[in-house]
Amino acid sequence: DVQLQASGGGLVQAGGSLRLSCAASGFTSDDYAIGWFRQAPGKAREGVSCISVNDGEGNIYYANSVKGRFTVSSDNAKNTVYLQMNSLKPEDTAVYYCAAIPGHVPPAVIVCASPMSFDSWGQGTLVTVSS
Repeated sequence: DVQLQASGGGLVQAGGSLRLSCAASGFTSDDYAIGWFRQAPGKAREGVSCISVNDGEGNIYYANSVKGRFTVSSDNAKNTVYLQMNSLKPEDTAVYYCAAIPGHVPPAVIVCASPMSFDSWGQGTLVTVSS
């Protein structure tokens, strides 16, 4: 089974930066999707950024609300995916989760729109942005 461990959340002032990490283990396929989602109190879970990789080809999706401020990257040697978050705003405050789908996956823009399609979820890490 795929196991995910998210970390890196914290309290930051508006305009600041944080980097979230998602350490993954248990993958048996070279095809996969990794997603970053967030959920603020009283709101639905939102896809922030997703990576889909099939046959060595990857594509990345960013939600419009974070485009230009957030960057997703990966370190395959460490089996870790990162979410670099810059120019943080109070509305970015939420619990952030990483999630994974092993195997052949649709493009990132499609998987990010469907959190229920993800099989494995990390425990969530709280990001609080003060104004």
